[in-house]
Amino acid sequence: MSADDRNASRDAGTPGLDLDALTAWLDAHHPGLRQGPLRASLLAGGRSNLTYALDDDEHRWVLRRPPLGHVLATAHDMVREHRVIRALHARQTLPSGGVPVPAPVLICAEGSPLGVPFYVMDRVEGRVLRSREDLLAVPEPERRPLSERLVDTLAALHAVDPAEAGLADFGRPQGFGERQVARWSRQLAASRSREVPGIDRLAEGLAAAVPTPPRATVVHGDFRLDNLLVLTDDWSVAAVLDWEMATLGDPLTDLGLLLVYWGGSGRHPGSEADAALSAVADTPSSVPGFAPAAHLVERYAATTGLDVSGLPWYVAFGYFKLAVILEGIHYRFSHGQTVGSGFERIGAVVPGLVAAGHEALAG
Repeated sequence: MSADDRNASRDAGTPGLDLDALTAWLDAHHPGLRQGPLRASLLAGGRSNLTYALDDDEHRWVLRRPPLGHVLATAHDMVREHRVIRALHARQTLPSGGVPVPAPVLICAEGSPLGVPFYVMDRVEGRVLRSREDLLAVPEPERRPLSERLVDTLAALHAVDPAEAGLADFGRPQGFGERQVARWSRQLAASRSREVPGIDRLAEGLAAAVPTPPRATVVHGDFRLDNLLVLTDDWSVAAVLDWEMATLGDPLTDLGLLLVYWGGSGRHPGSEADAALSAVADTPSSVPGFAPAAHLVERYAATTGLDVSGLPWYVAFGYFKLAVILEGIHYRFSHGQTVGSGFERIGAVVPGLVAAGHEALAG
């Protein structure tokens, strides 16, 4: 086998990651960091940014880069993602603790050997609870406590003082809700390849009823159970992952989206919400022992002291945001710009999410 054949074989499972180019860049810009040849594999689960396990003879890292094509403006920003992880990781040594995140290793914003910005962080040991099999693997007595740890982690994030964390300029809280609706409407326009009944009307309804935020905090932007790593010895939260949409804004947008992914937030069992989500995910609320959505809300409100009476708007916005994200994934899939499996089902889910958004907005 020739050297070119060996390289092609080695990189076949890592589209978007040229190991030879990365090796040369590391040796030039971070001499001594690499210990032995690099090995990489694409990690399953992410449908947006690409995530790879990256190892040498001494290190276990994770590398994150944008998707292979159709990168929307302000989306997939590696520099911002790295910045918030670095800021939150620095707080983990404080007596008050903090939000668990992986340790950042390096960031490459310009002159990238991959042709796009990327960053590397330490790999945290833990399990991602994504499938129904994963959820059922949690011992039933641990499911409700894990549900509460999830909410407590979100509350801890929203308790972080942005100025103290060096993130005072990480976003513009004023007018956050209005800009979010406008932003995701633009994202929809940039990924529009078909008509989705009711999605524009949902955007208009959200824009007409933006609530006043309780306060400005760091928001994750995609907070859900399967964006956490969980330790299986005590079912604690080892790390919060996927910070690509983090900013400063209204904390209830995180709670609303968490309820969307959690399931069971519809007005009745078997609602449009649950039917739509079941097509692409196994919701924790559908597994016995995990706390119901109402308990998550009660615990969050008690822990943060925030008024959650306006939550239906945030849940509706969560459905709209998820619908736009999945429509973008459908666009990339239909244009051959995604890697991995399961993308062929995404487009069919979007109309149900839109209907669920209208249901939530109606209260």
